[in-house]
Parts: sequence; C-alpha cells; structure tokens
Amino acid sequence: MSIAEELAANIARTRFESLDKETVERAKWRMIDAIGCLIAGANAPGCRMLVDLVKKWGGAEESTILVHGFKAPSHNVAMVNSMMTRSYDFEPVEAEGENKSSPAHISATTVSTALAVAEQQAASGKELIAALVLGDDLAARLGVASGFSFDLGWDNTGTINMFGSTAIAGKLLKLDAKQILNAFGIAINQLAGTMDGVWDKTVVFKLPISLAARNGIFSAELAKQGFSGVKDPFLSRHGYFSLYCRNYNTENLAKDLGKRFYADCIIKPYSSCRATHPSIDAVLKIASTNVVEVENIEEITIHLPPATLNGFVGQPFKIGETPQVDAAFSIRYAVANALIRKGVKPEHFTNESINDPRISRLIDKMRLVANPQSGTSKTSEIDVRMKDGKVFSADTEVPKGHIFKTPLTENEIVAKYRANVAFSQTISSHNADKVLGTIQKLEELHNVRELIRLLVKG
Repeated sequence: MSIAEELAANIARTRFESLDKETVERAKWRMIDAIGCLIAGANAPGCRMLVDLVKKWGGAEESTILVHGFKAPSHNVAMVNSMMTRSYDFEPVEAEGENKSSPAHISATTVSTALAVAEQQAASGKELIAALVLGDDLAARLGVASGFSFDLGWDNTGTINMFGSTAIAGKLLKLDAKQILNAFGIAINQLAGTMDGVWDKTVVFKLPISLAARNGIFSAELAKQGFSGVKDPFLSRHGYFSLYCRNYNTENLAKDLGKRFYADCIIKPYSSCRATHPSIDAVLKIASTNVVEVENIEEITIHLPPATLNGFVGQPFKIGETPQVDAAFSIRYAVANALIRKGVKPEHFTNESINDPRISRLIDKMRLVANPQSGTSKTSEIDVRMKDGKVFSADTEVPKGHIFKTPLTENEIVAKYRANVAFSQTISSHNADKVLGTIQKLEELHNVRELIRLLVKG
C-alpha cells in the first residue's frame, strides 16, 4: 500500500470514537477561535465583493454563508466563509508534527469546509469533529513534511489546505478509501497560490486559503460521482512533493497515523501576521513594566532574525489601496500600534486608526536591524530610547499563543472570541454565547444545522 493509499484509508476508517479527549478538545477550541475570526471578518475589505458574487451565481441552497445568511452551493459557501475567517490574519496557525512545526494557516480552510459540508449533509457533531480532525491532521502532516519556506514563492494555504479540505469533504460525504484517493488525485490539479499577494499587500492574499476550501469540496464531490484522479498525488514523479517542495522529508508522513492527530498549534493573541508577534510581545513587556510617554521617545530599535528583517513584515510601511493589509503585515505598524493602544486588535486596522498621525510619528523613529548575536534564540529584541537618555529593553523567544510553550488560557480564547463578536456587531451576544456552549458540547449535537442557525445576523 502506498503512502497515499494509507492516508486515504485512514480517513475512510477513522471514527469519532477513535479520537482521544485532548484531540477533541483542541479541535473545539480551534473551531471556536476560527468562528470568532470569521464573525470579525464578515465585512472586512474584499469580503463583500465575494459574497455579492456568490449571491449573483445562485445555485442549490446547500449551505449558509455565515453572518450574512445567504444559502448557496456548499463549495462556494466554504470559499466565502474561509475568506472571512482569514481577513484579519487572526485565525489559528502553524502546522505541528513530531518534534517540529511549519508555517501554515490550516484552520480557516478546514473549519469553513467542515461547517459547510456538515450543514449540507445534516451531519452530527461527532461527524463534524471527526472530519475536521482528519483534515487538519493530513494538512499538518503534509505541511511539516514539505520543508516549506516563504522563499519558495508559493502559498501553502492553497496547497496543503486543499488536501485537508478534500479529506474533510470526503469524510462527510462518506466516500470510501478509493474515492478519497481519487479526490486527492483530482485536487492536485487545482493547487495554487503565490506569496506575492502578501508582498503586494492586496486582498488577494486571502484567496488561496479560500479556493482551497472550494476546490477540496469540488474534488470530493467529483470523486463521489466516480471520476478518477492521479494514482499517487503525493509521491509520484510529478506528485505534490516533487512539484512544489525543495527540502521535503516524508519519512514520518504516515507515522502513528490514526493514533496521533496533528493540527494548527497556535491560537493568536494579536490580529496581525505571526511574524510580527515577537516584536509585539517585546514592546508590550516594555509598556506594561515602565511608564513610556510616547511623545518622549527618541528612537526605537528592533533587532530581528535576518529572515524576518528581509521578509514581507520587515519592509518599510506604506499605506496603499488596502490599508488593513498593509498594516497586518508590518512590524513597524504593529509595534507603533501596540505602544499607543496597548494591544493589537481588529479595531486597530480601520483606516482611521492606521492613518493616526501618532502612528506615523513613531514609525519615523524606528530602526530595524539584524540580531546582534549570531545564532540567538531570540525572535525579537527591542530597545526604546527616551529623550532623557533612558533605555527600556525587552526580548521574546516564543511569542504568546503556542499551545505547548506559551498557550493562551481557555478564558483568554473565550475573551478573544467575544471581542471578535463585539467588534463585528453582527451576531447577537446571546447567540454568540449559545454558539460557544454548543461547540463545547459538540459531540452531543444531532444535527449541525442547529449550530449554523445561530451564526446568522438577526
């Protein structure tokens, strides 16, 4: 049996009862977090355009565009919901594996896919959880095995996420192992995404993660019709790893399959690119332990690893056609905003907040330089020099949010969810609390449609 066949067989045979308690609980918290981010992003830049386009297309009323309430074919619904979840770069991130992890944004695709197809199929809470866990696990395994790095140029939210989405749809559509393998062989023909969306700071950065949701469902539905796909979509001569990866290692791709379940391992405390978080943490340490009068700052020096310094978050801050995206991928904006507003939240990414003259004055005082020590484990060091000569310093190794190293508490995750709901002003707090309670007891839910009804603005 090939690895591709093993992966497909595992998805076909694994049931909710095979999952350990921790895996189930983690899946629930990722779902809560992703849904909160979706609600916050419902009217973010670019999202309404896609909502209106899907409304124009119409079609079978299979699933619900959350918050907005319109029904459409499940693949198009998952695409829209995924884009809304991705909007403020606030959703769970980073694929975990055995003793390592890899940059990734899996959950915006997988949660949106799982909800859309579960609604379409009137699935139970247990079926939803099992499908989500399996899709997350596959995407995370592929992500870690890929040896992904940003300099490859392609966006893995449009590659590994699509296989994860395909697995979820296949599971909820009750495909057998052969059909799931065919679905993977169909999906490989649609993998796509360029990191230039982030470098160019446009709303198109949200598209790969969204198309992954749509195309994964399409692949599974086509396979259910009997359509055949590539025989080995992962390890063949022109499979995923040979086409997309440079330093891949598939040795552990199927290790402990069906026994250990991997996923995104970071729930973000700040609504900006994870690469900005070490600097946010460092500057918030300074602000929380010292009296820092912003108007009396002489200079801010930010020491960064070369890859971060030279990457998209380290570039000069310029306000372009989509200011929210410019700010979300800028260390300079993140640090200035954190100093002034003592946090980094979706409400800090309005045009008014971004164009605040206090922000530009602080950014003008910043220097970004390479880490002073070779081989340091510090991911950011910040020195704030005041006009009277005082210097405040702080550093970060692992920024807040990593589930095993620097986790948010359950109370913090719930607070984040509620803050996202309050920011959006779409879903009532009453319904939001009922959503929270429903997901916390999701395995008791007989029909996911009961959950979906709560996620539409009244």
